[in-house]
Amino acid sequence: MNTAIQAALDHAVQTLIAQDILPSDWKNASHLTRTKDRTHGDFASNIAMTGAKAAGMKPRDLAEKILEALPEVAEISKAEIAGPGFINFFLNADQRFAVLEQIAAQKEQFGRTQSNANQRIQVEFVSANPTSSLHVGHGRGAAYGMTVASLLEATGAKVDREYYVNDAGRQMDILATSTYLRYLELTGQTLVFPKNAYQGDYVKEIAQTIVDQHGNTLVHAVADIYKDVPEDVQYADELDAEGNKVVLSGDKEKHIDGLIANSQQHLGQNYRVFHQAALHAILDDIKDDLGEFGVTFNQWFSEASLTQKIDEALEMLDQRGFLYEKDGNIWFKSTEFGDEKDRVVKRRNGQPTYFASDIAYHLNKLQRGYTHIVNIWGSDHHGYIARVKAAIDALGYDSKKLTVLLVQFVSLWRGGEMVQMSSRSGQFVTLRDLRKEVGNDAARFYYVMRKSEQHIDFDLDLAVSQSKDNAVYYIQYAHARICRMLEKAKDTNIDFSQANQHVQRLSLDAETEILAKLAAYPDVVVRAANAYEPHQIGNYLKELAALFHGWYNEHKVMSDDAELTQARLLLSTNVQQVLHNGLALLGVSAPNAM
Repeated sequence: MNTAIQAALDHAVQTLIAQDILPSDWKNASHLTRTKDRTHGDFASNIAMTGAKAAGMKPRDLAEKILEALPEVAEISKAEIAGPGFINFFLNADQRFAVLEQIAAQKEQFGRTQSNANQRIQVEFVSANPTSSLHVGHGRGAAYGMTVASLLEATGAKVDREYYVNDAGRQMDILATSTYLRYLELTGQTLVFPKNAYQGDYVKEIAQTIVDQHGNTLVHAVADIYKDVPEDVQYADELDAEGNKVVLSGDKEKHIDGLIANSQQHLGQNYRVFHQAALHAILDDIKDDLGEFGVTFNQWFSEASLTQKIDEALEMLDQRGFLYEKDGNIWFKSTEFGDEKDRVVKRRNGQPTYFASDIAYHLNKLQRGYTHIVNIWGSDHHGYIARVKAAIDALGYDSKKLTVLLVQFVSLWRGGEMVQMSSRSGQFVTLRDLRKEVGNDAARFYYVMRKSEQHIDFDLDLAVSQSKDNAVYYIQYAHARICRMLEKAKDTNIDFSQANQHVQRLSLDAETEILAKLAAYPDVVVRAANAYEPHQIGNYLKELAALFHGWYNEHKVMSDDAELTQARLLLSTNVQQVLHNGLALLGVSAPNAM
């Protein structure tokens, strides 16, 4: 219906342009939205306010001209001016029931459009270092990224979901060396395990698989591995006034780097045994975890595969005059594109920086021909946005093709107390732990129920409660309630296949509100997709469920009035379908019974 109204408004604009009331080059930036208060009509447009300046008129005066130029639309009973210049549209009563036929015809497809059919979009998300199991923070990025991709697909876009595997960086070397040191311990060697190594028991488990496969054949003397390595950090027994550890001596970073260098030197090619064993063990764990969470990817992209692409990207930047040498390092002139400072892309030892890999990866993405690229990063990566966009522009592409969405941290609360976690120490709550405690549905739902840039306090007790306060339970219960009602109707041989003949019996204000809410669903999907805001779907479902529960509790659906029963069962069936469709977009199940 909004399409018909928009077409009428477009016709009015052309008429006003022909009358020289609006300039011929005026760009219509108005919005047509469903009203929240039905006393203000079914739809409202701000077109008069957006066009007033161009027309040199007051918004209400322009609104009058627009109304005069509007063609007749059979489905509209009236249009009127409200407030500072809104134009409100009221639908004919019969038109409110059209959504029931639309839902019945489209079923699972209801709400899906082709508004972004010309878009080919890559969504990269999670991309956590494969150095430990995913924790609850990664889970938010997973749920958010998957839902954003699903929303874009629902609007017709061709979407590729991608996980960037950081399998070539320093963190993987720390993990590989941590695994080797645990291997030495398991084969009877005695050593002091580094404070900056990965501490979790999973490292021992990976090391044990190597012992089982290779025995003692990869053992080197501990003295050789620790030879000439800088002292590890030593802390005071007591914390400082701010609760931080007090460093007495040593350097944990230089200590672990020395152990990495010695391990690589003495193991030679066998160093890859530990690197690859750790990588594949943890990556397989991540894939299983995400798969069980309903999060899947079209591609797992290896950072290690970018070696040649890094050379190509740096050569392109050099040819375009955006690289220079200073202090033996090669720098990128990122300040010429708005970054706060220039960035090193190759160190004096000839090794490319992590940023050089980022440049190469984004060059690879752009060369794949996507119309748009969406990166979903943790909020701690905020500082990377300007430099990556600078590199894209310097390479000759348009950085507007890249959207970076930042996902804020998650705090877990149980019994009124916050749960602490740290991935390096191994004392963290994994995504798998969370899913086991609250279930996939609650995790998927609550992870996306706030804007991505907002912090989440995840209440574990609320997520498992069976109450109205638990939004996902409340929505699922509405779906299950309708299923139970339809089963009862079937058992009592109530036939409502011809219920469309009796929809006029749906005359209550509550029923009119539900019909309007159902009709609004496709617009909500488009808005949520274009704004990358899954919480709009969650909020919509909460509102629809609340309308249904309120109506169901106040009014009997199945009664002695056969026609009214049929009409109300039909309305309930359509509520059920839209709840199912919306929950599916969020990756949440729609149970038939609870």
